[in-house]
Amino acid sequence: MAFRRNFASLLLLLGLLVFSSQGLAQETGGSAPSSDSSINDLIRILENEDARNALLTRLKTAAADQRDEEAGEGDATIARQIAEQTKSTAERFIAGAQALWNSLAGIALTFTASGTVDTQVLQPLVLNILLVGAGLFTSFFLLRLAAYPVMRALDQRAARHHRLVRIIFTLFATLVDLVAVLLAWGTGYLIALQLVGGTGGMDINQTLLLNAFLLVEMLKVVMRLVFHPRFASLRLLPLSDMTAAYWYFWLARAVSLVGYTFMFIAPILAANISEAAAQAVRVLVMLTALIISIVVILQNRDRVRQFLAARAASGRSDFIGRSGAFLAGIWHLVAIAYLVAIFAVWLVNPTDALPFMLAATIRSVVAIVVGGLVIAFIGRFANAGLRLPDDVRARLPGLEARLQAFVPRVMQIVRTVVSVGVVIAIAQAWGLIDFLGWLSSEAGQQVSASALAALVILLLGFVAYLTMSSWVEYRLNPAFGTIPTSREKTLLSLFYNAFTIALVVLVSMLALAQIGVNIAPLLAGAGVLGLAIGFGAQKLVQDIITGVFIQLENVMNEGDVVSLGSVSGVVEKLTIRSVSIRSLDGTLHLVPFSSVDTVSNMVKGFGYHVAEIGVAYRENIAEVKEAMQEAFDLLMQTEWASTIIGPLDMHGVTAFGDSAIMVRARIKTAPGAQWGTGRAYNEFIKRVFDSRGIEIPFPHVTLYMGEDKAGMSPPLRVEGGLASGSSGQE
Repeated sequence: MAFRRNFASLLLLLGLLVFSSQGLAQETGGSAPSSDSSINDLIRILENEDARNALLTRLKTAAADQRDEEAGEGDATIARQIAEQTKSTAERFIAGAQALWNSLAGIALTFTASGTVDTQVLQPLVLNILLVGAGLFTSFFLLRLAAYPVMRALDQRAARHHRLVRIIFTLFATLVDLVAVLLAWGTGYLIALQLVGGTGGMDINQTLLLNAFLLVEMLKVVMRLVFHPRFASLRLLPLSDMTAAYWYFWLARAVSLVGYTFMFIAPILAANISEAAAQAVRVLVMLTALIISIVVILQNRDRVRQFLAARAASGRSDFIGRSGAFLAGIWHLVAIAYLVAIFAVWLVNPTDALPFMLAATIRSVVAIVVGGLVIAFIGRFANAGLRLPDDVRARLPGLEARLQAFVPRVMQIVRTVVSVGVVIAIAQAWGLIDFLGWLSSEAGQQVSASALAALVILLLGFVAYLTMSSWVEYRLNPAFGTIPTSREKTLLSLFYNAFTIALVVLVSMLALAQIGVNIAPLLAGAGVLGLAIGFGAQKLVQDIITGVFIQLENVMNEGDVVSLGSVSGVVEKLTIRSVSIRSLDGTLHLVPFSSVDTVSNMVKGFGYHVAEIGVAYRENIAEVKEAMQEAFDLLMQTEWASTIIGPLDMHGVTAFGDSAIMVRARIKTAPGAQWGTGRAYNEFIKRVFDSRGIEIPFPHVTLYMGEDKAGMSPPLRVEGGLASGSSGQE
């Protein structure tokens, strides 16, 4: 740092000496002094005390100014930057206002100086231009008139075909239009060379007219390609005839006004009258174009506002919808401000600033158009839906619904990314940011590579999830392959849940690691959290451990009919922690495994219907057994025979009840069929018992009066009478 300060001081000293010597030479009126005279001047200054003190004062002042300048440049605070930017803006504004005043003053100067123009030079020039212009535009009118039937025929043929063929007809019509422009341009050149030039030469002013005509009409050919106000079938944009004619009218007038002014009228005025007159005409034309543009913007303010707010009005609150709703109320102000800025910049610095703004505008429009096309394509793809082949939908019924639920979210993310890309491209075009430079830097490459790697990891994670879920769905589909058992259904469901959780955690950790997040604290925190859960949630740990052993022992599976304590029903869902049971009345019970002491599975392997029938004491037990066998034989003649395993297992008399003798038999059935088989068997029991006259008693009381040794029972005495308004009965 000391070397730099000394070196700067030395340079400052030499500069002051040279400046002093040059100032002395200018005061004396002589030439620049030589090195010997500079040394002699320095010796005289050092010998003279007053001169030496003055030199030291000047050196100290210059050093202080240099320090202040270096401090200002080194610190570059925000306040200083704002001050410098404000100063620069004010200077540009003053320069623009001065340029506008000079241009407007040039108009008056043009009219006041018009009397000094040499009419003898100007008259043949105007006459030649009028002759060439008359021939040029007359030939162009006749060529357009001759091309009109061809264009109409192409329009009529294009109306009978689909859009792709219409584009071919549109391109052919554009070629015809282009040929008419080129032939008219060639005719104008021929007139200028032969009729006006006479000797085969032509004036530069005629060339300016012909070149201006070629450029303007070529731009109009492009506009007719897009709008085609007269031929709707050849129009590229889906616009009505009135809308297409409106935009073509104003755009064509603006292009003609600006094009002929800048390429034909202004150069002629600059060459033959004055540059001030040419600039005055340019300013007047640009001001007219600005006013026309503002009028067009105000005329279409409501229409554009409705278009921008349509997406948000339809209920779509995405980035594009919110942006359109925000711009709907202020777009015309932004457009007018932009046009005024273009006009002011053109007045201040038409050679540098205007080309930059035009290039930035073109790049911004291209970015918006490309982004809009991409978003429109994505939106059409998302709205069209995703249809899988019938064979795939039969094998994987849930895949199409899963993709249809996932694709709109992905499309929304892609639309947001495209919108952000358009904003970045616009900012890059206007020099607000240097995204491409940052992207080419080491930090930019690292960030972009990390983001791309994280995106790839997320994509691979989704593919893995989709593959696993599709495989589980295919394996559980009974229409293809082997029919899955209840055990397979349970284990596959548990595996699917565990795989999904593990995949989400793994993909999230890897993606965070790729974008620079340190996942070591997350892993440590997860370990501490797991330990805390292990100590604080003992019930949860008990649920999981019990569930693991229940699954290992294969006690129950989804679809089984079980009884867990006081809850009985069908197992609907089985996780590692709990079981969901749907009871007979439709109630869903969630039972944690920690509260399960006993699991009673009623559909494991096989089932039994236990028929325990009560008959009267007077009935013959052998006849009762025969009747029960007859009912079983009738049952075997029905569709229930396929569910019955083996013959009727007759147990006989099992108990003497208060009013009936209990006779029991058992029917072995397939698992889960015992209830339906039992209901059908009970129906046949009732039918056979009725036909045989076997009594199935209901609960009753027998009154026994007793008897003496002779076998005689005492008489039963019943007294009856009216009591409390009731009638007695004997």
